[in-house]
Amino acid sequence: MRLDPVTMEIVGNRLSAMTEEMCLTLQRTSRSLYVKETADFCCAFAGLDGGFVAYPRGIGVSGFVGLNVLTAVQAAGPLEPGDVIITNDPYRSGGLATHLTDIQLIEPYFHDGELVGYGWAFIHCSDIGGRVPSSLSPVNDEIFQEGLQIPPVKLVRAGEPSRDVEALITANSRTPEANLGDIRAMRAALRTGRERLAGVVAQHGLPTVLDAQRDLVEYTAGKARAALAALGDGTHRFVDYLDDDAVSSLPIRLSVTATLRAGDLHLDFTGTDPQVAAAFNIATLGRPHAWITTRVLALICTLDPGIALNAGLIAPITVTTPEGSLVNPVHPAAVGVRHASANRVNDAIGGALGLAAPHVLPAASSGLVVPVVVAEQRGSGQNVQVLEPMVGGTGAREGADGVDGRDSGISNLSNNPVETVETEIGVEILRYGLRTDSGGAGRWRGGCGLELTFRVRGEGSKLLARGLERMCFRPWGVRGGGPGAATELIVNPGTARERRHFKIDVLPLEPGDVITLLTSGAGGYGDPYTRDPEAVLRDVERGVVSREAAARAYGVVLAEGDGGLAVDGPGTAQARRERRPDLVADDVGPERRAWESVFDTASVDRLVAALFRLPRPARTPRRTALYTEVLAALPAGFPRTPPTPDERDAARRTLVQEIIELERRSA
Repeated sequence: MRLDPVTMEIVGNRLSAMTEEMCLTLQRTSRSLYVKETADFCCAFAGLDGGFVAYPRGIGVSGFVGLNVLTAVQAAGPLEPGDVIITNDPYRSGGLATHLTDIQLIEPYFHDGELVGYGWAFIHCSDIGGRVPSSLSPVNDEIFQEGLQIPPVKLVRAGEPSRDVEALITANSRTPEANLGDIRAMRAALRTGRERLAGVVAQHGLPTVLDAQRDLVEYTAGKARAALAALGDGTHRFVDYLDDDAVSSLPIRLSVTATLRAGDLHLDFTGTDPQVAAAFNIATLGRPHAWITTRVLALICTLDPGIALNAGLIAPITVTTPEGSLVNPVHPAAVGVRHASANRVNDAIGGALGLAAPHVLPAASSGLVVPVVVAEQRGSGQNVQVLEPMVGGTGAREGADGVDGRDSGISNLSNNPVETVETEIGVEILRYGLRTDSGGAGRWRGGCGLELTFRVRGEGSKLLARGLERMCFRPWGVRGGGPGAATELIVNPGTARERRHFKIDVLPLEPGDVITLLTSGAGGYGDPYTRDPEAVLRDVERGVVSREAAARAYGVVLAEGDGGLAVDGPGTAQARRERRPDLVADDVGPERRAWESVFDTASVDRLVAALFRLPRPARTPRRTALYTEVLAALPAGFPRTPPTPDERDAARRTLVQEIIELERRSA
């Protein structure tokens, strides 16, 4: 280190506090509900290499600490004091922007003409144009459908705003005033950062601040390696699935092989499906990008809670992401719903590292983030708002239940207050709470999902719910724990007009329609028949487990007493002696078991390898044709409907024949 530890700590804390103040400035001056209430924004201070030196701990989106601003800075050309860069382009910004609704601002900070670093701010805007209100839809098949692409350009030149750029942005959005207000809030946050940094330089001197940038990142990198080294060396693989790509019923496979060596971690995504003609791709550009390393950063911070948040966290991580795959698509692949895939990457990495450290890693989280968007007519314009960012719970781990109704796996967004929602959007919230019986059963119970039920009041309203997942393949349990409940989306439940939906694009609504979204629960950990019966009783009293599920899933019999419900000790002992024979250890759910009874790991490895030997445009059509041929031998509801042994065997024979033919063609 160049600085003594005390000076480094003082400067580091001041820079971190600076980013917190930037975030507070942005949130308090923003316009849109999704920024000022949900808190889908962040600010940070980047060093001369573009990596973040200081990042807020207590406000804003936590998962972007691994991003880098340098590609966007270089693309915008020579910089001078007073410049501010704007971009939302995932490809041209080097992955800094992750989809088009994330607007990024970067300001170079100078001292006496010398560049010191960069202030960074981002917000998720309500709409940036494109095919649908809120811009994002799972069925978009190229980025041109997702809205206005803003390459890294100067929004402000030497302190003078570019009115032309502002006019272009506002003309291509359904929410121009909110967007412009949020952009101005970001500029205010960057100004706050500039002023606070000047104070740090004035007190400690420019050489000290520049040395601190390097020392802080190097120190964090050393601590990150030490944390990962505690897991031991080894290679571990895990496979997980997205339910489908919204334009077909075919699941999308994510494969991760994690190799730990002396504190370094390599993540190999070979075996992951090719990029899809839908919006689930993650533009990583082959780098250890934030969306494919978030679970590792969370693990490091769990193992070392005092570690600083900066670019040093990703220093031990390298990746292999095959070009043209879901996790490294080629332009112009759509990326709008990349968070759904990031959730599944999280689960797959958690599964792989859980093989290395089963006593540390939890079962699968609920595995979804669903911004529920309502678009409605307001006079001559449109009101497009995120009603709630719906998540589920966290997975159970050894010694602790999962967290109910809260999952910060890829983001730490706040929920929107009901009163604010009903003020800003023409809906009536009927229920917003925990979903009973959704957490996976286990010695330690998985976190419950959420229920949101609301009634539409206005004419011409539309519903969008990007990120709907775990509607088929449930969040898996660990060490005998059960899977969480699957996600459900129901319109007008319990009436003659009830309709159940899977992934949706834009769903027109009538005044009086009632919409219920039930998010998935998280996986359980350990044998549920070893759970403390008193803990089961407390769950029933809280309403997160029903009395029926207590008996069915946990073997706990409850009886009415003078003081209310109580554990029936003899009845529970008898029930547990007669436990159900269908409980399955490490239960991934019947749907995944059915799928993998046909599409086993080794066969699909061969299939994916052969697909990647084809020209990129041929991969998705060939994959679709092959799966369609195999699925023809299976029940229409497969994998929700399990096949008979004869159907399974016939499908497997077809799969082998199709793979052999594909290998012959791609040789």
